[in-house]
Amino acid sequence: MTNNFEVDILASGSKGNSTLIKAGNTAVLIDAGISTKRIVEGLHNCGVEPEDLSGILITHEHRDHVAGLDVWGKRYPTVPIFANERTWCQLPCRRNFTSEQVRVFPRGCVLGNIRIESFKISHDAVDPVGYKLYYKDDKCTYLTDCGYVTKECKEAAEGSQTLILEANHDEDMLRHGPYPIMLQERILGEYGHLSNTTAGNLLVSLKHKPDEVMLAHLSEQNNTVEVAYNTVHNILEQQKETIKLALYVARQNMLVTNK
Repeated sequence: MTNNFEVDILASGSKGNSTLIKAGNTAVLIDAGISTKRIVEGLHNCGVEPEDLSGILITHEHRDHVAGLDVWGKRYPTVPIFANERTWCQLPCRRNFTSEQVRVFPRGCVLGNIRIESFKISHDAVDPVGYKLYYKDDKCTYLTDCGYVTKECKEAAEGSQTLILEANHDEDMLRHGPYPIMLQERILGEYGHLSNTTAGNLLVSLKHKPDEVMLAHLSEQNNTVEVAYNTVHNILEQQKETIKLALYVARQNMLVTNK
């Protein structure tokens, strides 16, 4: 099956997140948690000029998702930035943007060829969301920074051709690692992050599985690319799932693409 979405993860992890998604002649960015310089370099590597973006979609206000917004807003004032109202109120840099740049995101909108819907997730931010993107008959879902898989999260993942899915940590590595107990509990809690095992179990539970999955937001301290990949792959194999989906793992300092 041909997938109409091209996904280029510019950076993903505890130190910063930014993902380019293209369909037809439309390009959008999800989060701007790395420097504007790095974002522009990543866009150029994908053949996209910053001014070509139809918008930047913000999932929540944590610094690893918005660190580049302030400089970006000053350099590229024609690119609108979308976030829900409560998230906007948490961003001091919003005062530096023009009124044309700031767009309060409703539950759905259309940017160029792409129809976009947000959905609520469970995380320790004021009003965090994931995004569903639609183009022609294809669906791409972005789901990271989520403490547990709610019914709404599962419905968002269901039927996606492409799924960007959090696989933040290996539970044993987290429990036996350097983090203090309170931080461990925060990560493992319902407002924390999805583990490799939870990501694998979510995929098993889907009736209509994606063609491709991009594991994202890996912890540098409590995960590795190999552990995340092997854990999810093994869960699918153990459940006798036919491994037809393409499985990628996003990196903090390396461009990862599905093309």
